[in-house]
Amino acid sequence: MLYFKFPFDEKLYSTDGKSEIENIQFHSFDQKNNISFKGNICEVNSEDFDKIDINSGELNNEEIDFTPENEIEYLHKLENLIEIIKENKLPKVVLSRRKVFKDFKQIDLKSSFEKLCQTYPNAFRYIFSTREISWMGAFSEVLGKFDKRNNSFETMSLAGTISVSENWTSKEIEEQKPVSLYIRNILKNYSENIEESETYDHISGNIKHLRTDFKALINAQDLEKIIAELHPTPAVCGIPKEFCAEIISKAEKFPRELYAGFIKIETEDFTYFFVNLRCAKLYRNAVHAFVGGGITVESNPQKEWRETELKSEAILKNLVIKH
Repeated sequence: MLYFKFPFDEKLYSTDGKSEIENIQFHSFDQKNNISFKGNICEVNSEDFDKIDINSGELNNEEIDFTPENEIEYLHKLENLIEIIKENKLPKVVLSRRKVFKDFKQIDLKSSFEKLCQTYPNAFRYIFSTREISWMGAFSEVLGKFDKRNNSFETMSLAGTISVSENWTSKEIEEQKPVSLYIRNILKNYSENIEESETYDHISGNIKHLRTDFKALINAQDLEKIIAELHPTPAVCGIPKEFCAEIISKAEKFPRELYAGFIKIETEDFTYFFVNLRCAKLYRNAVHAFVGGGITVESNPQKEWRETELKSEAILKNLVIKH
């Protein structure tokens, strides 16, 4: 079962299972696992969707008992990470954690998904469930969008996070700059025709990010190579990529799984690659919300903790609990 909506598009889509073509693939952060959905992409009639009952009672229980980090543990980890960043003169490392929600009898997942869709109209929104796992998410970051008709490729530098009521500080501005530089340097290897926007505010529910858009003409055969170079971007990993990925694997308490990986969607005219952020793994007896933040030498651990708490609300505030 898979349902999704594109950004700024309220049509509901799924796959029909009528072909062996894997038009939708969810790739894990470490690229070691992926989940594919076979069939053609088709629009779902709202009346048909209304008849469907999806609730957490049909899902699997947690496979192991997760004990998430508390605030004290996470702050201590951030302090150690900031020291590593200083010692190695790193521009940025992204650290993530899970926020686990267990205080419920049953979740109405269909209503939760509909609420998530209403809250984040500018995001890619999805819910899926297989025999093994179930996930839900809503996020705005595009790793890539390729137009097959004219060979144009679009991506974005999206980083820095504060609540919509706050003003930007040098920490967020400096956090976003290396992401833009990283994307710019990769695209230069594949295109002589690159357009770059001014940096502007990207609002997503209760938070906002700094965003810069990129557009380039590329050769179709280079698309997969560009995506392989872009992922994981500094927005979800850090710079330099390999070194930061190693730090992440040692520092984070649990594997990221599909979090901060990407979703590839193949349509007739476009190939989309969406970064899987603001997402949660769903169980019968728990919800694991995945959240993270970019850490720099200027990071304030307490503020970084609050940022992850704010990000977890993207999913948790939209859950519809059955009493």
